[in-house]
Amino acid sequence: MHQRLANALSYGEFHVVYQPLIRMETREIIGVEALTRWPQRDDTFAPPETFIAQAETSGFIVQLGEWVLRTAAEQVKIWQTMSGKPLRLAVNLSGRQFTQHNLLRTIQDVLHETKLDPTTLEFEITETVAMHNAEDSIGIMRQLKQLGIGISLDDFGTGYSSLSYLKRLPIDKIKIDKSFVRDIPDDTNDLAIVSAIIAMAHALGMQVLAEGVETEPQAEFLHDCGCEYAQGYLFGRAIVAPDFQELFLPTTRP
Repeated sequence: MHQRLANALSYGEFHVVYQPLIRMETREIIGVEALTRWPQRDDTFAPPETFIAQAETSGFIVQLGEWVLRTAAEQVKIWQTMSGKPLRLAVNLSGRQFTQHNLLRTIQDVLHETKLDPTTLEFEITETVAMHNAEDSIGIMRQLKQLGIGISLDDFGTGYSSLSYLKRLPIDKIKIDKSFVRDIPDDTNDLAIVSAIIAMAHALGMQVLAEGVETEPQAEFLHDCGCEYAQGYLFGRAIVAPDFQELFLPTTRP
């Protein structure tokens, strides 16, 4: 599998796709999350959770992650220039990447090469990654923050965050996991959990983004609770760069 992944990257088989990030108040696109897709010979896509896990285990995720970051940064910089807007770029940072000794140098090199403003870049880190060697994690996050980069805590509520550490993490945003969003507003337990997460995040000076928003009732409830941002099929799926450009800049079609 490691060799297959390496060959796929060498031969340009991987695709970066972009899912819109929405400001709930205005429903405008304010950013994208860059995700990876691997087309197969039968015209299907390899399940991301499968090949990403394999890449993480083998260590290939470091090489793949750097490629995704550079590719997405180049593309988002183009869209920023075309639109004149500070479109944000959110990129997942895996456990292996997070602990690489040359992480900061790699990020600085990408920012220098692509000319992307670091204040428009945001790394998403899961609770599990953040809480593993929490003290070291806090130090790394602070170094990223010094570069002007934003930090989001991804899949919140599914890991094992310690609230005593959560208040110390230099986090800008909490992402509510889609498993809590899926059944609102029908499930009273999820309603309570989501509203509590939003209230807690705001009390700690953090913003909130909800994942997996698929219906208007979900969006309305989240907005009423003060959730600032969202992503999900209601607003747009992850799509290739030309399709996102048409969505974000509809006048660019010849």
